[in-house]
Amino acid sequence: MTYANSAERAEVIRGFRGLADYLESSPEVPAPSYPAVYAFPPDGDWARMCDEIEAIAASLGVAPGITGGGHFIAVRYFGPVEYRAVAIPPGSERGE
Repeated sequence: MTYANSAERAEVIRGFRGLADYLESSPEVPAPSYPAVYAFPPDGDWARMCDEIEAIAASLGVAPGITGGGHFIAVRYFGPVEYRAVAIPPGSERGE
C-alpha cells in the first residue's frame, strides 16, 4: 500500500466534501451510521510499519493499540466517522 500523493490527497478531500454535500442535499439516499476511513502504511518490515502508526497516532493525538487480530492501529473519531490507520503484520490476512 501507499499513501496518496499531494494531488491525490487533494482529490480525496474534495471527494469527501462532495459526498458530504451530496448526502446533505439528498436525504432520500441512506448514509451509513458508522462510516470509517482506513489508511495503511506502505508495506515493509513490521518495525517500520509500527513506527508509521506511532507517528500517525501522535498526529491524531491518540494512543496506538493492538487489535485481537494483531494489527497495530491508531484510531480517531470525528463524530461517528472513524479514521483508522492500520499496520498488518507481514504474513497476516488483511481480513483478520
